[in-house]
Amino acid sequence: MFVDKAKIIVAAGDGGRGCCSFFRAKHNPKGGPDGGDGGDGGNVIIRADRNLATLCDYIYQPQYRAGRGAHGSSNQKHGADGEDVILRVPLGTIVYDGDSDIMLADLTEEGQEIVVCKGGVGGLGNARFKSSTNQAPRRVTPGTEGETRTLNLELKVMADVALVGYPNAGKSTFISAATKVHSRIASYPFTTLAPILGILDFKDYSKAVIADIPGLIEGAHRNVGLGHAFLKHVERCLILLIIIDMGAMDQRDPRNDYAVLLNELASYSEELTERKKIVVANKMDLPDAKANLAKFRRKYKGLEVIPISAKDGIGIEDVTDKIHDVLNSTRLPDEGEEI
Repeated sequence: MFVDKAKIIVAAGDGGRGCCSFFRAKHNPKGGPDGGDGGDGGNVIIRADRNLATLCDYIYQPQYRAGRGAHGSSNQKHGADGEDVILRVPLGTIVYDGDSDIMLADLTEEGQEIVVCKGGVGGLGNARFKSSTNQAPRRVTPGTEGETRTLNLELKVMADVALVGYPNAGKSTFISAATKVHSRIASYPFTTLAPILGILDFKDYSKAVIADIPGLIEGAHRNVGLGHAFLKHVERCLILLIIIDMGAMDQRDPRNDYAVLLNELASYSEELTERKKIVVANKMDLPDAKANLAKFRRKYKGLEVIPISAKDGIGIEDVTDKIHDVLNSTRLPDEGEEI
């Protein structure tokens, strides 16, 4: 199950209390104070893990507590520190404070982490308070309490390419044809209810992550049709692959579909208008598709449109080649790589 939002309650461990103890032995009946310090409480850490793709674990278990520090003991033995709790989340997870709604971290890299709750500090044993004027102190301090807070987790899918289009435009059919992902395909709208990730394998053995984003409709930027839940997953993608139903199966005008999609993207975030876009005319196997494509090109002169039939597997390679070329011109070079 794909879950992209979760609310959790986390608590760090309390510090252990210091020990009040005096060393006594037959040969040293007044050995003095030897109470050790308490251990520190464990921290709560959130860490990004590329092997995860959903926040569903935090729906079923929303509360977490780190280990408390052990108490100090005699012979100046320090109590053991409490065990940290490490919560693993998918790359692209944003952590918000549940009370103030302030963003604490945006975890986008493998292994990136944040300490969201600090453990309490262990108390001091009476050996710490020995002085020239106080040879037998009985003073100790308790450990401090660990922090507790409510957090909101939000996942925004990280992919190189996002498939954008109306419901039933053929996005799921395309991703199934272009990758090894078996996305659910049906003839009714909103068949895809959550982003689905696939891997594109290029001829030069490089790879790219492609995301099948659930269908957008007019008013999506106002959250019509769960628009915000879908549009937020487009924000991190480098390329927008806009798929148009050129067969007009739902009696819509493909020219208007394209205009509406651009408007919804711009209304949600101006940054999306600056992303690289590849326009694909799907369902070219249908009777009216060629005439509709001609009208589309007349209206959007100079716009490159790649005709395909995802159902028949025609034109898929042309699209993947285009994605490869655009990605090579869009991605930043890796560290150490010559520009």
